[in-house]
Amino acid sequence: MKESFAKAIMKPIDSLPLIQGEIADYRLSEEGILYSYSKPPVRTIENISSNVRLVKHITGGRKVPLLIYLSKSPVPDKATRQFAREQLPEIYTAMAMVSQPGLSQLIMRILFSLQKPPIPMKSFTEAEKAREWLLQYVQ
Repeated sequence: MKESFAKAIMKPIDSLPLIQGEIADYRLSEEGILYSYSKPPVRTIENISSNVRLVKHITGGRKVPLLIYLSKSPVPDKATRQFAREQLPEIYTAMAMVSQPGLSQLIMRILFSLQKPPIPMKSFTEAEKAREWLLQYVQ
């Protein structure tokens, strides 16, 4: 994701506290949507496990909808992809991916090529449309 694109789509929630993690930074909105700013490190079972613990800490253990601003990162191995897939419904009610056209579709094809995503997922190029879609998944 180009820096100018990322900055343009992040503006609406810049006032929320930023919680930093290894593979993503997070902001939890007052309306209950978790905003994630993806980082480029390769995903491993270890850093995904650590990230799941971080998300549970941020959300107080409740499942929330995730609006993720994607960045390019290396494709994880098969075991890591399967592990990530299993973890999604443990922490999220739905996922909206915001990126430049094509990137989120590529990631979904890689991660879910043979199986349906375990939670509702949709890709967007505009953060506000992603937020509006996610509101129906706030518990």
